[in-house]
Amino acid sequence: MAVFGVENTTASNEEVTQYQLGRYISSNESVWRILSFSIHERYPTVVHLAVHLENGQRVHFTSENVRARTMSPPPTTLTEFLTLCRNDTFARTLLYSEVPTYFTWNTSTRKFRRRKQGRAVQGHLNLYSTNALSRLYTVHPKNAECFYLRLLLINVRGPTSFQELKTVNEHVCATFREACQKLNLLENDAHWDISLADASNTAQPQKIRTLILTTCFSANPKDLWGK
Repeated sequence: MAVFGVENTTASNEEVTQYQLGRYISSNESVWRILSFSIHERYPTVVHLAVHLENGQRVHFTSENVRARTMSPPPTTLTEFLTLCRNDTFARTLLYSEVPTYFTWNTSTRKFRRRKQGRAVQGHLNLYSTNALSRLYTVHPKNAECFYLRLLLINVRGPTSFQELKTVNEHVCATFREACQKLNLLENDAHWDISLADASNTAQPQKIRTLILTTCFSANPKDLWGK
């Protein structure tokens, strides 16, 4: 058994010092480290997937390359997912979150490539799957269009472009929110309409307005207010 520590000469809350003071190294850990066994591992692989509007990806630039970066933004997992769906028929059957199961993300080339190891996918030549997980970056609802874009990416399979994500039954919607509404991904306002209609038969206008404001959880509050 070996125990070591350092003298705490300051009263400040130093996490490194506290860790060293409290660390205990047993004989088991000593042998494990001497034999160079793995101390920890991460399984399964978790791939972070970007969510951003068209040409809205984060760009790092300097004063020398600002123009080039502006004219040609770097590819992201989202833009390459759309490209992959245009070029790979199997990818068109996948949700954005399912891509890391069958494809690897190369950080150098910034491209998706089919996995070469794992479980063979029946009916598809040279296609393998793993237990890799994906994690879509969260988007605050105040960033409305990006929030609804994320909702579409979770539910729409194999989109080839941002415009296709807005297309529902051959109709190109003006916004991602409209596309979500047409796909019934948002809460239906029918019960709010019924509540408002019932209140209008007995309540005064002020009470009706108060009702709208206190239960304003509808998918389209502006239309409800207009009624």
